[in-house]
Amino acid sequence: MAGERKVRLHVNVDHVATVRQARGTRYPDPVAAAVLCELAGADGITVHLREDRRHIQDRDVRLLRQTVQTLLNLEMAATDEMVSIAREVRPDVVTLVPERREERTTEGGLDAAGGRARGLAAQVQALRQAGLRVSLFIAPDAAQVAAAAALGADTVELHTGEYCEAGAAAGTGAGTGAGTGAGTGARLAAELARLQSAATAAAAAGLHVAAGHGLNVHNVGPVAALLEVEELNIGHALVADAVLVGLERAVRDMIAAMAAARRS
Repeated sequence: MAGERKVRLHVNVDHVATVRQARGTRYPDPVAAAVLCELAGADGITVHLREDRRHIQDRDVRLLRQTVQTLLNLEMAATDEMVSIAREVRPDVVTLVPERREERTTEGGLDAAGGRARGLAAQVQALRQAGLRVSLFIAPDAAQVAAAAALGADTVELHTGEYCEAGAAAGTGAGTGAGTGAGTGARLAAELARLQSAATAAAAAGLHVAAGHGLNVHNVGPVAALLEVEELNIGHALVADAVLVGLERAVRDMIAAMAAARRS
């Protein structure tokens, strides 16, 4: 039955740190935010330690490792520096993501099937040899799923950005307007079908399946309803909602939306 297995919510607190770094203050504290998220029912905390340290700082990661009571997921680029930090801090999960200095946020998935896969394989191996679980953030594509499995990943996180963009164009998200016709609805259905196909392939390959990027309380339902998806990583929308309703309520509202999707 759809309601028998819960989909877990991992809250990304990066943008709490974004607000802090904007003024160079000590507040708001992402570590304190993580505590509130856990109290509200979150199943895990996610942070992205970027190479340019634009939001989360090394100190944050170390404090989170000491204080998170659920699960700590460390997102990072597949570099020697970041692998060294992960091996020292020992998060519960390491998620390797593509990273470019000029981007606002992570754009697209990691190319596990491309020409740089050999270097990626070495990073995955180094993390696994340290006893760390490894997730790869990839596009919902069969070739990428197969490559992730071949590289030895434990989990794939499917990039939901294109699904969310299609929903915005179709007018299904908050503040997106009325949409632009049947074509956008077809695109939305196609992107959801891509996610379903990739999730099915990943589960068949023995991988754990996560998803994330751009999800909010309005568009999360169809993704949360995919039975192969075990967890969702959501950050920006929750921090944005928290400005208006508070962090604990924002987390509880998201958990309720996810649970309703599994029951339907």
